[in-house]
Amino acid sequence: MQKYSVLMAVYIKDNPEYFAIALDSMINQTYPPDEIVIVQCGQITEELQVIIHDRQKRNASITEVPLATDPGFALSLNVGLEACRNELVARMDADDCSCPERCELQVKEFEKNPSLDIVGTQIREFIGTMDNVTGERKVPLSNEEIYEFAKLRDPFNHPTVMYKKSAVQAVGAYSDCSNEDTDLWIKMLSRNAVCMNIDIPLLYFRFDEQTYRRRKSWKQTKALLGIRYSAWQKGFNTTGEFLTIAGGQLLLYIFPPSFTKFIYKNMLRTAIDS
Repeated sequence: MQKYSVLMAVYIKDNPEYFAIALDSMINQTYPPDEIVIVQCGQITEELQVIIHDRQKRNASITEVPLATDPGFALSLNVGLEACRNELVARMDADDCSCPERCELQVKEFEKNPSLDIVGTQIREFIGTMDNVTGERKVPLSNEEIYEFAKLRDPFNHPTVMYKKSAVQAVGAYSDCSNEDTDLWIKMLSRNAVCMNIDIPLLYFRFDEQTYRRRKSWKQTKALLGIRYSAWQKGFNTTGEFLTIAGGQLLLYIFPPSFTKFIYKNMLRTAIDS
């Protein structure tokens, strides 16, 4: 099978316990990565550094990319992507947990269909510990369904994707903005990227009350509206679709976090029976 790289970014405020879980979940894949590129976004804590060095002693595939200052998440990912030596790159965040078979299943999809540019998966969201799963975020599976879904919502769960480095860089990689993943998907789909999602939850996504609050910031709302407006100007969305997106985002921003939580739990997520 093809070799692949893992791309991660770590910040000074990242939780060391969560980071260790995330990193170990990629080290212990059933089909291990050829390399794990960890971008240090400015100065990080000693606890985070110890975790990286400890894993490096046991796994020579870990490469550190230290940045003197934090240029922001999107630009940090671009630096890390440039450092990846393989065409296939698996994204991973510093506070989630990938299932052991995640990358093996994704690489097999690229093997079966070499024209693929992006392969994502479903996710399970949890609060506190991974046995406290609160829901799943379901994304469309086929290339056609992904294109239709993307007109209104993100068609991929960003921390789950494996993509071709050349396809991402061909569209300018990540833009320096909030909602950099939304912007990337629109750019790639506008260039006729070939995509799929595996219909299995292969990543546990950490979700808490702060997640709702972060998604209510005006900076993030404004950035998303700007991205979607630009997409509408280029013909990616119809006027009605853009107005639907804009109205929904403004409602989520204006109303209290309890309203955002209700929408996420009852309209945007699939509930998990306890």
